[in-house]
Amino acid sequence: MIHSEHPFRPEPGHRDLARQFRGRLAAGVTIVTAGTGADRTGLTISSLLVIQGEPARAHIVVGPTTDLWSVAAETGRFVIHVCRYDDRQLADVFAGIWPSPGGLFAGVPSTDGEWGPVLDDLPDRAYCSFVSGDEVGWSGLIVGYIEEVEVSDLQDPMVHYRSGYRRLLAP
Repeated sequence: MIHSEHPFRPEPGHRDLARQFRGRLAAGVTIVTAGTGADRTGLTISSLLVIQGEPARAHIVVGPTTDLWSVAAETGRFVIHVCRYDDRQLADVFAGIWPSPGGLFAGVPSTDGEWGPVLDDLPDRAYCSFVSGDEVGWSGLIVGYIEEVEVSDLQDPMVHYRSGYRRLLAP
């Protein structure tokens, strides 16, 4: 690990209370990818909501200055991958807190797909078309239609709770 502490955590007294409240809500950890070839990108996301309907929708909270925001908007497509507890290091790579010499996808089995990069080792996926991206507060909200879904017999999903990864199942 490069940092002894989380590099993005503000000092006590400077922490946002709404963010602290959000941290007390367990949230599934996903990696969202978009783009192709040299323009592919990805980001670890735990602020995500899936809404059933015709069509089903995914609402993702992401920084409007991130590569994911601009590439998803430009290509009109993105892929949401559900992380398992064993994917902690991969989630940290895509969150930008674990080094990845050669870029995000270096050494990560992936395939450029119709919707964007598919992380081969993460079999639970939603393939989405970009509907809108609106700045909301200090973040942005990407809305996408869920066009296709692949699910496995996921046994050990990872959640984010109070600034760390947790497992739902006992080891």
